[in-house]
Amino acid sequence: MTTDHPETANAGATAAFVVRVGLTDEITAREVLIELEDTKAPASDYVRLLERKGILTPLQSQKVLKGDRDGYFLGGYRILYRIASGSFGRVYRGDDPRTGQIVAVKVLRRRWTDDPRQVEHFEREGRIGRTINHPNIVNILAVSKDQATGQHFIVMDFVEGGNLRDILNIRKRIEPDESLRIMEECVTGLAYAHSRGLTHRDIKPTNILLGTDTTAKLVDFGLAGITQGSVIFFDKGSATAEKDGEAQMDRTIDYAGLEKATEVKEGDIRSDIYFLGHVLFEMIAGEAIMPRTKDKHAAKMRRRFEEVEAKLALRAPELGFSPSLTKLILKAVAFHPTARFQTPAQFLEAIKTVRAELAGAGDEVRRAGGALTIYVVEQNPKLQDVFRDKLKKIGFRVLMSTDATNALKRYQQSPYHALLIDAGTVGKDGVDTFRKVLRESDSMRLDLSGVLVVNEDQADWAEQVKGFEHASAFVRPVGMKQIVQHFRATIEELATGEE
Repeated sequence: MTTDHPETANAGATAAFVVRVGLTDEITAREVLIELEDTKAPASDYVRLLERKGILTPLQSQKVLKGDRDGYFLGGYRILYRIASGSFGRVYRGDDPRTGQIVAVKVLRRRWTDDPRQVEHFEREGRIGRTINHPNIVNILAVSKDQATGQHFIVMDFVEGGNLRDILNIRKRIEPDESLRIMEECVTGLAYAHSRGLTHRDIKPTNILLGTDTTAKLVDFGLAGITQGSVIFFDKGSATAEKDGEAQMDRTIDYAGLEKATEVKEGDIRSDIYFLGHVLFEMIAGEAIMPRTKDKHAAKMRRRFEEVEAKLALRAPELGFSPSLTKLILKAVAFHPTARFQTPAQFLEAIKTVRAELAGAGDEVRRAGGALTIYVVEQNPKLQDVFRDKLKKIGFRVLMSTDATNALKRYQQSPYHALLIDAGTVGKDGVDTFRKVLRESDSMRLDLSGVLVVNEDQADWAEQVKGFEHASAFVRPVGMKQIVQHFRATIEELATGEE
């Protein structure tokens, strides 16, 4: 490829140009030029040599040869190459030259930049994303506009791997246990978002990313609604309320059809649960329950959604689904919203139960072997051994940590059933974390049995946990018998609730 652009007319001019636009430093540019041995050589020869050395990417090379001065950096992040494209925006792999951090940069297409409604929609996607921080949701790092080019962009964590649609296209099917593990992580992320008043509004395989470490992450909360109960509130003048926009219609047509057919308001969390059920079936079966259609009228027909349960009931035995797995998906995709799981937290607990059953862990094993999990924060090694031994004997699977802050992180990622924190050894952080975890369980509508142990000179700390259901504070001297009695009093209730 050659160029007639004066700034990249030959290798020498191009070397100066790549330094000027910030793609490399002057010393490196000069060293590559010396290696080429001809400053008058075609610009393309010099650019190809920069590519071979890993200094430029093909995307950057194309822009250099066209003489583009802008678009190599957005918000201080270097744009490397395009990884995805849609009608609304393009996604690029980028990095932070200062730290080497790899990121994904989503850029609004130029044809939408003159439409205030679409710009508002795009920026709102980023703003909502920045309020969410969870291991199973792609983290948004920045939302901004490049002053030089006028481009609107969102910077997010880069997930090394692929989306679920691409993976299904290759693997065709995913084994039930792995599918349930992926779904468990997706629902964990959704439960976290729901506890903060958010719904997703665009659940589909392309919006589920699987990293090389196999962790599942939800991406694109762009149509998420700030909810209050099951009611969504949108500014009717915004892009998110636009019913006839290209991006809006393409992304929400299934949601619109379902919610119209079932007479619920936009933003009902049970709609997200419904489409997660569809994704779970497709992972295991290698086929969709509900046929895809590009006909917008057909996509909204009531019959399309009403037939799902009958089709699932017919296909599940043919595909070898276990009764418990079939029942799980049927409840998720029930036509009537009241027949579905009412919250992501309910769906999450049901998934865990089915995973345990498929792994051969029946009721007896679950009761004796620890389907009920307790998280213990204790810094004294001898007390760690005592707690571990006594709590195992009454049926808990025991997770142990010396750092109180880890208890909250673990609960947000994978809720447990009981919490024991010894503030006498871990300090005031233990009390603060105890309260935060209990509030988190309330927001996720999950039961949590908790015990806080404090020293005699910390007795006033015990007052700070009053008012929390299933939570008690014990002031030393306290014996293991009292602690065990507290957990025994709630263990049957928790076990019954899980089953």
